[in-house]
Amino acid sequence: MDICEKIAYIKGLAEGLGIDDATKEGKVLNAIIDLLGDITEEICDIEDGCDELMEQIDAVDEDLSALEDIIYEDDDCDCCDCDCDDDCCEDEVYEIECPACNDIIYLDGEMLEEEGMICPNCGTELEFDFDGCDCDCCNCEEAETEE
Repeated sequence: MDICEKIAYIKGLAEGLGIDDATKEGKVLNAIIDLLGDITEEICDIEDGCDELMEQIDAVDEDLSALEDIIYEDDDCDCCDCDCDDDCCEDEVYEIECPACNDIIYLDGEMLEEEGMICPNCGTELEFDFDGCDCDCCNCEEAETEE
């Protein structure tokens, strides 16, 4: 029996006993039985509310899982053949040393997509071949420079 059935059973027993409301003991027993009935109704309402909340939470969890699948399905890096995040290689900064003036030039991933550039210090034309990213998140090929 659940709690609702138990209180119904107790109420039936009390009615079967014929408790007299005229006596002090009868008033107390009937008041206790009524109070137990009220408490039981509140507990049943709370249980029903919890069941509804659990169903809603499960639905939100399923929706969130589907949304995560949609958002994170394109996590492969487009700038190289690695399985790292899309933005991993764009944030990387690479150091290139000019062979003529030995000046250090800092390049980001977008600049390396070009085949070469001119040294801003001495004007020497630099050529480099970028075969992959240099990120720490995977085993990408490192940037190679041609002097």
